[in-house]
Amino acid sequence: MNITILCVGQIKEKYFKDAIAEYAKRLSRYCKLRIIEVADERTKENASESEQQMIRAKEGERLMKYIQDPDYCITLEITGKKMDSVAMAHTIEQLGLTGHSRIVFVIGGSIGLDDAVRQRSDLALSFSDLTFPHQLMRVILLEQIYRSFRIIHKEPYHK
Repeated sequence: MNITILCVGQIKEKYFKDAIAEYAKRLSRYCKLRIIEVADERTKENASESEQQMIRAKEGERLMKYIQDPDYCITLEITGKKMDSVAMAHTIEQLGLTGHSRIVFVIGGSIGLDDAVRQRSDLALSFSDLTFPHQLMRVILLEQIYRSFRIIHKEPYHK
């Protein structure tokens, strides 16, 4: 299975980079993982809604360049579907069994995803009603993907 984490912005903090590298290493036995970062737009303090929409559109164009027709696209959205780890594992397993060998998880920037990206999404997924920094969300997502593969392969993992 090929899994891509497609995200807006770069990771700057070493502790996030270390965590991402660790989960990427762990996932290498289950899937081919790619992490693609697209440039984020600077958002000024108190940007108007129209300015925010223009920023989301620019970031969205950059993201859409990496989402191919055969990809199963999962966007991370606060209003998306919530599921527990077992349900997420089941979703990933079913995608593989039904011929979806390419899954793209999309993490937006600080002001969210453009409507074009959201419309392309096959599944909007929410991890919480809370808002997380996108750097931390990348680590959380990788951990949950790793946990999913451990569940799929019936291997132990802490609860």
